[in-house]
Order: sequence, then structure tokens, then C-alpha cells
Amino acid sequence: MLVFGTEMHIVTFMFVILEIAMFFYQSVYYLFRPQDKSRLWYTILLFLLIIYNITGGLFPDPEINLSIKAQNIIAYGSGFLVACYFPYYFYRGFGLRKLRFHAIYGVPLFLIAPYVVFFVIGYWVDENLDDAIKFGTFIPFVYAFVVLTAILRAIWIKYSKDGEKRDIVEMLAVYCAVAPWLSMPLLSYLHVSQLTEVLFTNTGFIIITIIFIRRSIATARRESKLLLEIALLSCDERLIEANGKKFGLTAKEIEVVKMICQRLKYKEIAERLFISPRTVDKHAENIFNKTAVNNREELIKTMSYNPI
Repeated sequence: MLVFGTEMHIVTFMFVILEIAMFFYQSVYYLFRPQDKSRLWYTILLFLLIIYNITGGLFPDPEINLSIKAQNIIAYGSGFLVACYFPYYFYRGFGLRKLRFHAIYGVPLFLIAPYVVFFVIGYWVDENLDDAIKFGTFIPFVYAFVVLTAILRAIWIKYSKDGEKRDIVEMLAVYCAVAPWLSMPLLSYLHVSQLTEVLFTNTGFIIITIIFIRRSIATARRESKLLLEIALLSCDERLIEANGKKFGLTAKEIEVVKMICQRLKYKEIAERLFISPRTVDKHAENIFNKTAVNNREELIKTMSYNPI
């Protein structure tokens, strides 16, 4: 079933709508938290998938005011672009440093170069799409297996490092997310229907989305736990003064405790109180002795404790 009188299948259209919604949500979220680089890499992947689905769904169409030759070059180019980004996405988004060679050098040599030679130059000159597909997808097809093996090896090294057993489910999910893209050259060679191609290639998107959401939830939980711990160790001056009196601290020592609770260094405390760092060290030593603690963190917990 086609939509709006175009060549786009209804399933392709649904994927486009879903990915556009996800793209805007992730973009807005990233603007609020630009330090979340994994979200940036995922957002870029979403954008490329949207372009791939739109061009692959609409092209080629004689009704569009663009030559069929140009439409085919753009459509196949968008597919190559997504395939080129996958190694870089796993290299940066998942921190798989072993993929650096493939992300930086392998992709231009074994994916971009064949596309330019056979689909851009060759097809533009002789206008034989079958030859472009036959010769232009062979090297990428072989290289896809090399990249898949490299990704699996990188995942294994990362998750088994130092004997640490990490999430094997995520490792298998990453494998499943990449695997459908191995079929891209074969699907192009066989001239399969748009529906079959979209289902194969977007399955990886669904899996990666599940992985990303799962990782985001885990990160959010860790941050919430950290914020809770910080809240429990808040610098409530009333509590610090009450506990300071309980432990027999002097007014100056209570001032020092307040600044320690603010995570200030002794040198910074000395500058604020207009005293020497040596004097701050002496105050800290006395405070530790009176409160029976061994370090700054223990002191913060002790002085932030509310018995009520």
C-alpha cells in the first residue's frame, strides 16, 4: 500500500513518522544536556535513517522533477551513508575504541570509495544501474562481514576486560542490530521490494533504540542515586552548627566545617577566612579528633546527620 500518491510504502511511512518523532525528542533533550554525547551520536543516526527511508521510499519516481539517474544515486547514497555511520556510531556511542581504524579509515576505503566509483561516476557515465549494483556492492558486502567481526570482537574485549562480566544481552542485541545491514548489498543485488528492504534495515534501528533507552534509564537511575546521596549530604548550616556544638567545636572550627561541606580545598578555605593554609590544617586536625572521623567525607556525613 502506497501513501499520498507516491512510491512510499505505508510501512516505510510509519517508520519515518516514528523516527522523526524520536529525532525531535532526542534533539530537544540533547540541547538541555549537551554533555550527553551518546545521545548526540544516536540522534545523528536517527537523522540518517530518516533520510534513508524518505529517499528510499520516494525514489525513483518519474513524477518527481528530478532525473531517475540522480534519484537512484541519492537513494543508494543514503543507504551507503547509514552503513558508513554504523562503525563510527559504535566506536563513539558505545566507546568501542578497537573500531577506530574502521570508523576513520576503513569506511572511506571500502564503503565510500566503491559508491563513488560505481554508483556516482560509473552509473552517471554508462547509466547501467545493474552493473553499478553488481560491482558497487561486492566490496561493501565483504567488508560488512569484516566490520561485524570487528564489532563483536570489540564488544567482547570491552565486556570481558579484567574478568568483568557485563550485560551479555546488550552484546547480543548490538550484534542483531548490525546484522540486518549485512543484507543491504544482497537486497540491492536481488532488487527486492521496498517493504522487504525497509523491514530488514529498520529492524536494527528498533534494536538500537531499545538498547539506547535501556542505557538511558540505567544512567538516569545512577544520576538519581547520586543526587540523592548529595542531598543526604547537603550543607545544612543549622545541622552543622547543632552538631558542631554537640562535638564541642569552636565558632571558627564550625566555619571551617561549613566550607569543607562545600567541597572547598584547604587553600580555598584559607583565602576565604584570611588565614594561612597551615592554620586550616590545624583546625581540620582538631575537628577530626573531636568528631572521631578520619577524612573529609566521613566528616561531611557526620556533620550532616539529622537525628530527627
